[in-house]
Amino acid sequence: MPASTAAISDKLGIAARRFDIDVLASCDSTNAVLLSRAEAGAPSGTVIIAEEQTAGRGRRGRQWFASPGDSLTFSLLWRFAPDTAPAGLSLAVGVGVANALLKVGAGNTALKWPNDILKDGRKLGGILVELVPGAPHAAVIGIGINLRLPAGMPEDVRATSTAICAANDVMDQNDVYAAVLLELLATLESFATGGFAAIRPEWMAHHAFQDAAISLLSDFSAPRTGICRGVGSDGALLLEVDGRVERILSGEISLRPA
Repeated sequence: MPASTAAISDKLGIAARRFDIDVLASCDSTNAVLLSRAEAGAPSGTVIIAEEQTAGRGRRGRQWFASPGDSLTFSLLWRFAPDTAPAGLSLAVGVGVANALLKVGAGNTALKWPNDILKDGRKLGGILVELVPGAPHAAVIGIGINLRLPAGMPEDVRATSTAICAANDVMDQNDVYAAVLLELLATLESFATGGFAAIRPEWMAHHAFQDAAISLLSDFSAPRTGICRGVGSDGALLLEVDGRVERILSGEISLRPA
């Protein structure tokens, strides 16, 4: 069933009043559209859903492969109190998405720092958080989830990706959108009062690489290897190298099993 504002709102129940949902047939990027609306004063809880994205993007400017009916692509604007620090927000969002996917029958998922959602070791979804220019306490939260693997997905990407459904399975997109928005509402309210520290234990419970040997890859430096010791209360990755734990804050890094 195609995404529908009315259907999602009905499934949200009383929580529907916290969101302003707009379903677009096509756009370049839901994050780009929502950032523009945010700068023009759009309220917290504004949601942009796109049946098709022509220039969807993930972290580090990478293309996000999606196709109508197979991919859930949407962005949520959330405005926090002016003194709220955004550190760890993308990790907190991951917890909300993982909880929602469990409730819609997608099974247990795992989280990879800083913003990937995994199932059985393959990428199921991703998160891209961008702060609104001039308003560092306002964030546009972009989320992409594979309902099914898009037919046009390149083979090298397909080899490391997975989806909620098999090719011929049927699932109502609106159930997933509503579940994710409900869990994000709870998660973001917790983040607003306690920061990522309040959500960190739950993130650690979903952590895909806890105490595992990993490599960190960057476009600007040589690969680094060590033992992943989780994350700090601010969302920093904790990497043990030669018995010393280092804090990694930059999200412009790719994490891989060593």
